[in-house]
Amino acid sequence: MDEDPHMFKQLRLTVAISALIALPAAHAGVDLIAVDGLSASQSDLSAETAAPLENGVAGNLLGGLGSGIAYAGNGIFLALPDRGPNAVSYNAAVDDTTSYIDRFHTIRMTLAKSAPGSSLPFALTPVLTATTLLHTSDKLVYGDGVSAGLADGAPALNATNATHYFTGRSDNFNPAHLSTQPLDARMDPESIRVSNDGQSIFVSDEYGPYVYRFDRATGLRTGKWTLPAKFAVTNLSAVGNDEIADNTAGRVANKGMEGLAITPDGKFLVGAMQSPLIQDGATAAACTRLVKIDLTTGLIKEYAYPLTNIGTASKPKYPTVSDIVAVNDHAFLVDERDGKGFGDGSTAAFKMVYKIDLNGATPVGKVTGEAQLAPFAVAKTPFLDIVATLGSHGIAATEIPAKLEGLAFGPDVVIAGVKKHTLFVANDNDFIPTVTDSLHPSGAANPNEFFVFAFGYNDLPGYQAQQLTP
Repeated sequence: MDEDPHMFKQLRLTVAISALIALPAAHAGVDLIAVDGLSASQSDLSAETAAPLENGVAGNLLGGLGSGIAYAGNGIFLALPDRGPNAVSYNAAVDDTTSYIDRFHTIRMTLAKSAPGSSLPFALTPVLTATTLLHTSDKLVYGDGVSAGLADGAPALNATNATHYFTGRSDNFNPAHLSTQPLDARMDPESIRVSNDGQSIFVSDEYGPYVYRFDRATGLRTGKWTLPAKFAVTNLSAVGNDEIADNTAGRVANKGMEGLAITPDGKFLVGAMQSPLIQDGATAAACTRLVKIDLTTGLIKEYAYPLTNIGTASKPKYPTVSDIVAVNDHAFLVDERDGKGFGDGSTAAFKMVYKIDLNGATPVGKVTGEAQLAPFAVAKTPFLDIVATLGSHGIAATEIPAKLEGLAFGPDVVIAGVKKHTLFVANDNDFIPTVTDSLHPSGAANPNEFFVFAFGYNDLPGYQAQQLTP
């Protein structure tokens, strides 16, 4: 009897989904030790970008800064905003995006023992110390703005500083090239990591997707890695929904390379696609891709990552991957989340961090399609159930940020005489500064939260801190 390909596909997917349902509980030893944040309504430290953007919002609004977060050592973290303030409706032809200049922020995070009677053992104090703009000496494509009734998307600061800044405006591309063209000015940064010598940062993006290296001190682009053509779309559009409809392959618009890890030895980057590629089933599919980049040779390998089914077997629904951080040279933590919670006016239900291991995993660079990827998906085990852990500390699911997107290991702490490691989790608030966040001690508008979790050796065997130069 001939095999029914559709039945065979469903069988493999059912097996994969059943395996995920049977996952054990997260480690009980991982717990919240501190939480605080920065007000989104303040200005950042780049006064030269203060002029209003196309939508009237100040170009130096601090806004969201938790799309990515990286530890740089000595209590210093780097925080990454995404493409800028597009929550204000002004021009649908560019998805309300603006010529906001892409940047990263430097933040000093101080963890101190809490006063007696405090609900958490540590008090966190974040202080913004620097803002660095991202640019290149290469001439970039900014679009002409004609179809949107706008001027081109080039920031005025280009002429002032004789350079070319990356921006969030969605029409800043060359329509004749693939979306991974490194001379397109549009960039939607989503994750950030620091080189071991502390001199460079690596940034992944959703528009390309791109993976770029920048000089940490100046923000100048110093390197780029072009991903395989399968990750690119061929029909580019300033409107995300049109870009999805007009392509049969490549990344889904606004769901490109969301996460980025660097191995402790500093030799490899591992990027995580937020959702499956269009040819792999897009947002309705169970397997997204991880990309491992050898920074010395440029060699790229791909792996399949299985998303958790948070729907039903008959009507599956999948979360998105928001970040990935290296445990050691072969194991990683991956952040999966729904889009529900504070800032969305709804209730958070699924915010999970899983551990995976690429040792022995089969590369899938030559494999295409949801059913074909499923047998090669890496195994994963729960590490942290964020909703349950925050709930155990009295934080309601309606107060948990909808977009917990940044993961970073931080400095060690001592609790009851025992050394513990820390994991920092940051949120992306989409540049909405007017929502009052009750988690902040002052009750002020403060959607930029940092949650600090502590864990011991037995919670994450094999953990190695990144070899950062002091």
